Amino acid sequence: MKDTNRLDVIFTDRKITNRVIAKYLNKSEETVSRWRNNKRQPSIFDLLKIAELLREDIRNLLNKSDWSQSKAPTYLEFKKSLKKS
Repeated sequence: MKDTNRLDVIFTDRKITNRVIAKYLNKSEETVSRWRNNKRQPSIFDLLKIAELLREDIRNLLNKSDWSQSKAPTYLEFKKSLKKS
């Protein structure tokens, strides 16, 4: 899975500043900077507000999940293993 921060990519591509996003969400610029640097993650509510402001599909603000290489059990596999215990 890529380590790309979708917020940073979209903000950079659109020349969106931390200041404007921070003002809109009533957050500090430091908070928005942390989101862009993957030091913190915005809440789903904040993501929704950003998507609304940018008229962007909220799914585009997130990395796609690719579980094809995952070694973790699926829900059904895990559920089945519980019955064996």
